[in-house]
Amino acid sequence: MVGGAEDGQGLPTAGIHHLATQGASFGPAPSLTSLVFRPPLESGAPPASSAAVRRRMQATRQRDTPPEVALRSALHSLGLRFRVQRRPVAGLRRRGDIVFAPVRVAVFVDGCFWHGCPKHATWPKTNAVWWRNKIEGNQRRDADTDARLAAAGWLSVRVWAHEKPAEAAERIAGIVRTRREADQMPTSFNDVNAKI
Repeated sequence: MVGGAEDGQGLPTAGIHHLATQGASFGPAPSLTSLVFRPPLESGAPPASSAAVRRRMQATRQRDTPPEVALRSALHSLGLRFRVQRRPVAGLRRRGDIVFAPVRVAVFVDGCFWHGCPKHATWPKTNAVWWRNKIEGNQRRDADTDARLAAAGWLSVRVWAHEKPAEAAERIAGIVRTRREADQMPTSFNDVNAKI
């Protein structure tokens, strides 16, 4: 077999971990029924610590999460219209969860775990170093996104997943209204004369 080892029966052994290697005893050779298949991860992420954790992580949505949907519903009920999952700035490989393009406002709904909420964040004990690097990397990317959007004239609004949707929607509606009004105000004396 090219690129990996084989057992005596021609089966690949790459990505297979024996359950007994996690304990202290070394017994007879393992049978195929006592092996757990863990596919190699290209992302560099460590394997999940249990099947339940793996299922939970796989079920975590990247978009249309319950907090996002609730916030969109609250914004819609306030009469606001917006785009969903759009790149605010061409060439920037980041998408806003909710985008108000005419007033250049991008809303990001950040999960407490994934973005390190100061109120609700938890730091995993298993693979602690990897998870700390991952979450702190997300925070650095969030700050970079905010800075890039600001440089392009956009306002980045961060909403934590634990915030009440109605309260977050009111805050966002106020920002959008303020920016709309600012866009409609004359910027110079010449603009005032032109409108008379």
